[in-house]
Amino acid sequence: MTQARAWLAEDPDPDTRAELAGLVDAGDLDALADRFSGTLQFGTAGLRGELGAGPMRMNRSVVIRAAAGLAAYLKANGDAGGLVVIGYDARYKSADFARDTAAVMTGAGLRAAVLPRPLPTPVLAYAIRHLGAVAGVEVTASHNPPRDNGYKVYLGDGSQIVPPADAEIAAAIAAVGALDGVPRPESGWETLGEEVLEAYLARTDAVLSPGSPRTARTVHTALHGVGTAVLTAAFARAGFPEPVLVAEQADPDPAFPTVAFPNPEEPGAMDLAFATARRARPDIVIANDPDADRCAVAVPDASAEGGWRMLRGDEVGSLLAAHLVNRGVSGVFAESIVSSSLLGRIAAKAGLGHEETLTGFKWIARVEGLRYGYEEALGYCVDPEGVRDKDGITAALLITELASALKEEGRTLLDLLDDLALEHGLHATDQLSVRVEDLTVIADAMRRLRETPPTALAGLPVTSAEDLSQGSGLLPPTDGLRYQLAGARVVVRPSGTEPKLKCYLEVVVPVADASALPAARSEAAELLAGIKRDLSAAAGI
Repeated sequence: MTQARAWLAEDPDPDTRAELAGLVDAGDLDALADRFSGTLQFGTAGLRGELGAGPMRMNRSVVIRAAAGLAAYLKANGDAGGLVVIGYDARYKSADFARDTAAVMTGAGLRAAVLPRPLPTPVLAYAIRHLGAVAGVEVTASHNPPRDNGYKVYLGDGSQIVPPADAEIAAAIAAVGALDGVPRPESGWETLGEEVLEAYLARTDAVLSPGSPRTARTVHTALHGVGTAVLTAAFARAGFPEPVLVAEQADPDPAFPTVAFPNPEEPGAMDLAFATARRARPDIVIANDPDADRCAVAVPDASAEGGWRMLRGDEVGSLLAAHLVNRGVSGVFAESIVSSSLLGRIAAKAGLGHEETLTGFKWIARVEGLRYGYEEALGYCVDPEGVRDKDGITAALLITELASALKEEGRTLLDLLDDLALEHGLHATDQLSVRVEDLTVIADAMRRLRETPPTALAGLPVTSAEDLSQGSGLLPPTDGLRYQLAGARVVVRPSGTEPKLKCYLEVVVPVADASALPAARSEAAELLAGIKRDLSAAAGI
């Protein structure tokens, strides 16, 4: 109660003041303990959490301290007076958090520039290097539930922070005293005009081959996020047919009224897109998550319920890689350790470099000589010279170019996936993902797997078990486990952005010829189901 009253005395937001005052007046100690049991931890994903009052929630007080800590870190590292670019999505409080960040940076003697309106995260990532900034901040909770918001930090190279910067910024945040001691002028920062967006859109042209086919028809959903206007503008510049929009989800809406979770991978999130596709009969369906840094793809499939099938992130990642190889690109292909091993085979066959990194584009973007990077959670970096992060707009352009080229040949994305299976073996992936209310469930599962690792899954012997917290090869330590099996691979890790335990599964089945594909798919599906079952039992989840 003492902490709550002290917080209340300096809270600059009337909304969270009213919330907290109500809890204090009601003597609701359980609710207060939930908000004051600790602090949101700043890490390589920045901050992300539920909106509300107190240090365990996302609110203006927490954001002001985070901005002050970031400013102190930048000044201590020789960037005093440098430019910080700030972007934000359309979630509740995002504009307030962006404005507070600009005020704190200005008060600390740095220059601040705010994007002109809610825009996709890739626009912010692009603007950092385009404007020569020393850092960037994106206020977004990406695909988290509507009650959440977040705070993502980039440094001047245009990529997200990695250790030790995260710990150093966290220490600077912890050193921030009373909010009254953080200067926050009412003005002095710049609101950027449309020119930065125009520069980003001009850059999107670079991902396509001059003169390539542009005939594929698309249905697009922004899932109530900020992607619609930028994606349709990019498609118009490229000369693709105008996407058919999922009208109910095209405009930004922080309540996300038509979905339980605004994530294309979640059950039901694509229902309206598929209904629109059944009417419009496009070649592909494209979905962005709310901040449009991810891109999901669905294709017509007569064998699928409703006639449409979502492609897995690994399938899209492999298709884009094959398309780039066919175009004759050079450089390194990179992926996170939880993504399909098929990328490595595609790169090796093409004589290209290949690297695996820890999960997250903060690692992928730092691969030397990177030409293309992806991870299975629908993230694709197809233009690292423009955006050193995942970018759902340019990925959508590139997959639509590929669909157009195949359409001209009377083929589809599914046909190309068959080609890759015949050439490299059928690589089938799946995920066992468990969302929890109590984080100790995740800790208990990881402890159980470390103490008693499985010796076989789905009848396949485990040939090696690695505790990634000890590091592995050139990979820095991370909380995770990796199992190699005869013809399969499993990675288990707690999510860095959501209260989930995530298990990434892959099986590889050799394919002799096209006639063997159906049997190979059935075998892969049975193996994945068996691995899920046995791993769930071993982890106690």
